[in-house]
Amino acid sequence: MDVVVAGAGMAGLVAAARARELGASVTVYEKGSRAGGSMLLSSGFAWRHRDFETFRAECPGGDPELQRVLFEQLDDALDWLEALGVPVLERDTGNPLTSGLRFDTRALVRALAADVRLGEPLVELPDGVPVVLATGGFQGDAELVRRYVTPEALPLRANPWSAGDGLRLGLASGASLTDGLDEFYGRNMPAPPARISEDDFVPLAQLYARHATVENRRGERFETRAWSEIDVVQWTARQPGARAFYTVEDPALSQRVRTRTVGDMIAAAERAGAVVERRDGRTRVEVTAAITTTLGGLAIDTSARAADGVFVAGTDAGGISTGGYSSGLAAALVFGRIAAESALGR
Repeated sequence: MDVVVAGAGMAGLVAAARARELGASVTVYEKGSRAGGSMLLSSGFAWRHRDFETFRAECPGGDPELQRVLFEQLDDALDWLEALGVPVLERDTGNPLTSGLRFDTRALVRALAADVRLGEPLVELPDGVPVVLATGGFQGDAELVRRYVTPEALPLRANPWSAGDGLRLGLASGASLTDGLDEFYGRNMPAPPARISEDDFVPLAQLYARHATVENRRGERFETRAWSEIDVVQWTARQPGARAFYTVEDPALSQRVRTRTVGDMIAAAERAGAVVERRDGRTRVEVTAAITTTLGGLAIDTSARAADGVFVAGTDAGGISTGGYSSGLAAALVFGRIAAESALGR
């Protein structure tokens, strides 16, 4: 065996595919019952900021060297993924600040998931064999989320298996942690009694804070500034019950956010069972912060190395989006390839 990969999400599948392309023998361990991780539940966009200065401005706490690698290598990595036969669904992100592609996530898994040991987590690091840790972060471990992110209980908007296994294995190998362990990417979703399944993670996201008045249960307000709305979901996560209220004036219901209107998103929440109040020309929706991926993690260098013989990619690695948000799938793709090459000494 030339290399071991822990995790069969985006980063792990990419690392394994790149290692096989280089002629290596690879074993992929996956804790869950299927390959694809949280990537399979996402919209499938892998993107970068159109200019590096904007990237730095929006993620000012991130490692500029890692950010530069991501910025400069994503386009080639996207071409590589498409050359492997993964279908592209969209070639425009719909955001003038970003550039990237949207892939068919199920087809991506089919194209890359070869010889994955499902239901088998990597429980200890192998002797004498380089390993790529790509287990997807620690959002699935409620105790770690309470310790690092918020004491409030957060609904999980991701697969349930990314529970800090890579973090623990990396620390045991001598790796260190990054800043930003309290930061996460997620979405405000309709609060219970709304019913949300994995298939609803994307369509039920309430992405219109910029068009609403946002308040917590005490009436304290928050004004979102980030176009990704990562600031409002992290604020919501630290409010009582991890809840907030969006109040929208009727004229704003027709405002568009990508392919949907604000009214469309509220209607989807109502169909899911959310309590939606309409009165006096306003619509009020209660939302809750749901966590998708953690943003802090193991520290890596530009070769994806975290410790001797240990390479890290995907959400297990921190230090890229600190202070804001950049595409998790893009980072998984770029550093998944780099981790495989570095593990094999290429």
